[in-house]
Amino acid sequence: MAKIYHHIVFLTGAGFSAESGLATFRGNGGLWNGCKIEDIASHAALDDNRDNLLDFYNRLRREMAGANPNTAHIALTELQKSYPGEVSIITQNLDTLHERAQSGDIFHIHGQINQVRCQDCDTVWETWEDIAADTPCPACGRTGVVRPNIVLFNEPVFCERQIKQLLRNADLFIAAGTSGEIPPASVFVQEAKLNGAETVALNLTPPQNYRYFDTVILGKISQTLPAFTAKLRTLASEKR
Repeated sequence: MAKIYHHIVFLTGAGFSAESGLATFRGNGGLWNGCKIEDIASHAALDDNRDNLLDFYNRLRREMAGANPNTAHIALTELQKSYPGEVSIITQNLDTLHERAQSGDIFHIHGQINQVRCQDCDTVWETWEDIAADTPCPACGRTGVVRPNIVLFNEPVFCERQIKQLLRNADLFIAAGTSGEIPPASVFVQEAKLNGAETVALNLTPPQNYRYFDTVILGKISQTLPAFTAKLRTLASEKR
């Protein structure tokens, strides 16, 4: 890390949200603990268990509505505003904390908790209110067809074309607050590295795909990421 990068790409995961008080999906105390995944995160549940699926994400939406960005979110925003190169954010998180921190160029590969989609006409709209099976689509008026606009198991992630382009253009790729075990995000580092990017991981523990990173920095994201972005800004100012 001794140059001005043309395009920095961040991949952010559950570690970002956890430090804003939001529960992760996996691990001790995870949101999926005590739940049958097929009841709340599968496409089949939309047909067989829609009420339970909607209730689960209604509770999650209410929780995420009350969360605030932490110092890591703010550090990314400051980097985007001051860095001479381009800075993009790929996030695995459903919350909108990057947006609340006023970051831009954000790609939600798993969707957003405050978006709803009609399965019939594909209309997408934003709401922080609860939705139910009888909630009508504002475009076509049908009921029984609304769902959270998020990626369920065995569904493709969003923004695939844009992500491939970002990984192709990146000369610095940083995975922050992610375990490195959930595909396809877990292989983004390999794609970036094959395209010549330097690779850095910031996490509480070494990610499962740690061998693909040139540098691994351990610690709380709220502490390590602000220090890391400050170093990027300092190096850039020295090189100007």
